[in-house]
Amino acid sequence: MTNLSLFGHELVVDNFAGGGGASEGIEQALGRPVDLAINHDATAIAVHTANHPGAEHSVADVWDIDPEQAVHGMPVGLAWFSPDCRHHSKAKGGRPVSKSVRGLAWVAARWAAKVKPRVIALENVEEFLDWGPLIKGADGKARPDPARKGETFRGFVRALRRHGYEVDWRILRACDYGAPTIRQRLILGARRDGLPLHWPAPTHGDPASLAVRRGKLLPWESAASCIDWSIPCPSIFDRARPLADATLRRIARGVMRFVVEAEDPFIAPITQAARPAGAHLVAAFLAKHYTGVIGADLRQPLPTITATDHNALVAVSLVNLKGSDRGGRDPRQPMPTVCAGDTHVGAVAAFLVKYYGRGIGQPCSDPLHTTPTRDRFGLVTVTLSGEQYAIVDIGMRMLQPHELSAGQGFPDGYQFAEAGGRAVPKYQQVRLIGNSVCPPLARAYVEANFTHERRFMPAPAGRAVA
Repeated sequence: MTNLSLFGHELVVDNFAGGGGASEGIEQALGRPVDLAINHDATAIAVHTANHPGAEHSVADVWDIDPEQAVHGMPVGLAWFSPDCRHHSKAKGGRPVSKSVRGLAWVAARWAAKVKPRVIALENVEEFLDWGPLIKGADGKARPDPARKGETFRGFVRALRRHGYEVDWRILRACDYGAPTIRQRLILGARRDGLPLHWPAPTHGDPASLAVRRGKLLPWESAASCIDWSIPCPSIFDRARPLADATLRRIARGVMRFVVEAEDPFIAPITQAARPAGAHLVAAFLAKHYTGVIGADLRQPLPTITATDHNALVAVSLVNLKGSDRGGRDPRQPMPTVCAGDTHVGAVAAFLVKYYGRGIGQPCSDPLHTTPTRDRFGLVTVTLSGEQYAIVDIGMRMLQPHELSAGQGFPDGYQFAEAGGRAVPKYQQVRLIGNSVCPPLARAYVEANFTHERRFMPAPAGRAVA
């Protein structure tokens, strides 16, 4: 194990290392690589190795690792744990859960007992606080016992305290520490060196807050900062495989909320190549293809990224209804000349919203859909800066892995697409990103607790450790 003999220092161990989100944040905070990264998933370890070649890697179940053998008798300064959160998360709903998956966090107590890391950090969903025994339902399947909510969590904390640890926890949001996502996670900290646990102060905040306006905090990073605007958004109207009705209804509601009815729609910097002919200032928002969720303004941080991602970009193409200048225009250029009268309005291809049945709308170029006995059609237009626009197209595409990676807070150049000389399938990239720790969150916690002992080392090639 090269690192264990190269640096004569306390070790840093990343259990459940995944694609390397926690390791990246730790490395940025300490200015040095983690020493040992453990994960049972060979693809995850391959990605971790590609980005953190200075670490020793172990493809193994965390329960198959003997902590004493793994560290070769050397002291451990920090042990980070991010056990599988799926069977604690509210996203699981009322579905059955696995006792073994929910119990993965006990591996932290095992490390505490065997090698006594000076500092332990455990990251999970906030529902981890409710960790308790399971009870079998009428269907014979196990689900959390509501009468014993939090019982196992309290036992876990007592176990750490018996091993001499001071234990505390906080729920932190990644956007408060520079990541462009609202992802919220529980961080449990434990240390046994007599020093107090420290919690990082937020560095970013709501742009409308007094702290940001007075310059005490930086504004949250926006979802828009993660979007690759050079990628076209295919029209939702002429797809070879039509979108599901539920998806179309969600898009329609988002268009109404974030474009038509919005006082100040977000105008995207769409390149001319990605814009439909005749469209000007593309208005965009983020659709969340998840039950009951419509979407988000792109000026806000990205919604939580999941292992099976639901985030999609919706781009609403607009055309000016006034004047003769209706050709394509870069949205960064001035608005078209405002004239007193309407000209050529009939030539504008808007679309109609259909307020009945399961329909969403239709292009004006198509024959009018069946007309019911009551008014159920509406021409959708948008007013921006006093000028009226018509919607000529709506595009939608899922976010790509490199956009999700940026949204999670990974630095430019972090590699998910290729590992070990092989391409990583898109679904695996999304899974690794969705399951990862937001690096800025890990960095903030480690800096708060290790600032006084930071060791500066050269950054890995291609990435700066600041």
